[in-house]
Amino acid sequence: AITMDNVTLVIDGILYIKITDPKQASYGVRDPRYAISQLAQTTMRSELGKITLDKTFEERDTLNANIVQSINEASSVWGIQCLRYEIKDITPPDNVRQAMELQVAAERQKRAEILDSEGKRQAQINIAEGEKKEVILKSEAAMTDQINRAKGEAEAILAVAEATAKGIELVATSIEKTGGEKAVALRLAEQYIQAFSNLAKETNTILLPENTGDTGAMVAQALSVFNSIQKQVAADK
Repeated sequence: AITMDNVTLVIDGILYIKITDPKQASYGVRDPRYAISQLAQTTMRSELGKITLDKTFEERDTLNANIVQSINEASSVWGIQCLRYEIKDITPPDNVRQAMELQVAAERQKRAEILDSEGKRQAQINIAEGEKKEVILKSEAAMTDQINRAKGEAEAILAVAEATAKGIELVATSIEKTGGEKAVALRLAEQYIQAFSNLAKETNTILLPENTGDTGAMVAQALSVFNSIQKQVAADK
């Protein structure tokens, strides 16, 4: 049999028939078995000529059904019915078979290369996504750390400010009490002396006012400044 693309094939098929009218089978045709066999071969050649070599392998079931239908249309007058036709084997020429084997090998190699490249591409994508997530996590961690540091510094500044405010408030309250100014003056004198004691330990050269040694004058001056500030605050209220 020759296909539509001019490839010669050797076809081995099995034919299943049933006698539906013995009289027609006996007198309608001289040798019913030979006649139906020749009809099957002719029909098979005709159907194969309508399709290409690739379709022969892909549409074997359709080819079998078409052969059965064509046989029954011609053999009904013989009292014979074709029940089934099965293509058992299809043998192409050696050169065609070798070309088909090379094509199959090439397709397999192509699929293998595609799968390998897809695997490598997916691996690169996974690595890139992992690095991206790592960068995001690190940046988020750094941002969180900066936020926490900023909050900590803000809270520390607020705590110092509140402590300073409370200290000033306590000093102001203490001055208003009996003997408060004397207590503040004593405290200022102590801090003044301690400050100069610390300065004396340093080797740096420091310019000091002329009345540095007069502790009472310096304390009085500090109290005067404090009282002026207190009066200004009271006036603003």
